[in-house]
Amino acid sequence: MRPESTAAAIAARRTQTRQKLEQVATAIGQLRRERGRPTIRGIAQRAGVSATFLYENTEARMLVANAVADSRSRHDRQAQQQHDQIEATWRERALNAEAELTRTQNEVLSQRQRIGELMGQIRDFDQMVPGESLQALTAENTTLKHRVQLLTREHRTLQERLEGARSNLRFADKRIANLEAELLEQTATPGGRD
Repeated sequence: MRPESTAAAIAARRTQTRQKLEQVATAIGQLRRERGRPTIRGIAQRAGVSATFLYENTEARMLVANAVADSRSRHDRQAQQQHDQIEATWRERALNAEAELTRTQNEVLSQRQRIGELMGQIRDFDQMVPGESLQALTAENTTLKHRVQLLTREHRTLQERLEGARSNLRFADKRIANLEAELLEQTATPGGRD
């Protein structure tokens, strides 16, 4: 071989390598736009080059390594964002649950205090009115009810007597008025009795 043909072959090989590198870069750009996960086989198929070229060529290997690393970091960021969103939701739920638990505990405490106050009032009432005193109060209440009934009957009897006395008084007044009229007639008429 001649040195000119060797130089031409080397130049052609370099041009071909540059074209393949451009195809690889284009394929990586397309995968990024499509948000696909770049793999060596996927890039090789899309770029129309062999996987061997991607492994053997230093520039191609670096392009693929950078694309894979960038994709991993992008996927890691997305996964981290999703994780952060989920974590924020759970954090908010936990804070809400904690606030509700605090409110419930305060409510339980206030209810217990109220129950304690009421139990104290019941104990005070039991001490004021023990069982024997309760029976005495019941007996006294019954006695008072009987006295009220007796007084009601006496009142009714006295009311009837009062009505009778008033009626007798009216009758007596009428009788006295008649007798007075008669007496006046007799004294007014001449020749009345002496």
